[in-house]
Parts: sequence; structure tokens; C-alpha cells
Amino acid sequence: MNELPEFWRTEIWHPLFVHFPLAVLILGSLFIVISTIIKKNFWEDMSKILLVIGTFGIWIVIYTGNLADSVVSRQICDPTVLKTHEINANIVGWIFSIVSTIIIFEYFGFFKKIKNLLKIILIVLSIMGSGILIYTGHLGATLVYQQAAAVHIPSEDCNEFTD
Repeated sequence: MNELPEFWRTEIWHPLFVHFPLAVLILGSLFIVISTIIKKNFWEDMSKILLVIGTFGIWIVIYTGNLADSVVSRQICDPTVLKTHEINANIVGWIFSIVSTIIIFEYFGFFKKIKNLLKIILIVLSIMGSGILIYTGHLGATLVYQQAAAVHIPSEDCNEFTD
């Protein structure tokens, strides 16, 4: 008789944490673009807050992904997708870390003379980071829905769900 595995397994922490920073970073990137069209400080301030919060979150996601890697890499058929997912996640983490560093330095009064150039750099990096982030999310979904990474596949008769 098969037993239902514990839900709070190591490989479950990654998908639990991944969705919040993904949404926050994409929204922050969208808001920074909106702030160039609608000249209101609200959009720019909100984008910067979201981008910094999302950057902290992405590193938690990368950490939990590394924990899940040791379990999931043994279960999937095509490990190249997992490796590409991992490499792209690190690229996204570093891109948004650069964005957040610029935002924090700018907040403390650095870069006053090149403020317009920095805004362009932030927009370009945020759009680039979001594009890679969306592709990385697609790879993660491919791992789950095509290779059943971190997914418990019940027995044919589902007897592990009965008492």
C-alpha cells in the first residue's frame, strides 16, 4: 500500500515562495514604464518599492530552488531544462540586484547629475529582467507540468487517500 507523502517536503518550499516575487517584480517593471508615460511620483515611487522588495524575494526563491534541486533533479527526465531554469533564475536575481542597488544609492542622494540616464537604465534592466523572469517561469512550469517535478503522482487506484 502506498502512503501519501508529507506535504511540507523540501521541494515544496520553492513553489510556495516563487509566485510573490515574480508578480512583484513584473508589476514593479510595469510601473516604472508607466511612470515615464504618466509623470506622477506615485508610479515611480511604487515601482522602486516593488522592485526592491521583489529583489529580496527572488533571492529567497533562488535559495529554496537550490534546496529543491537535490530532490527534483533525480525525478525528472530532462535535466537540461532544470539547469537552464536555474541559470536564468540567477541572471534574473543579479539583474534585479543591480536595479535595486541603483534605486537604493539614488534614494541616498547619489547619481543626482545623471538621474535621467539612470531612469533609462532602470527601465531597460527591468524590462530585460522581466522578460527573462517570464521565460524562467515558463521553464519552471515545464518542469512541473511536463516532467512532474516535485509532484506526487498517486497510484492508479488512489488507495493512499483512503484511511
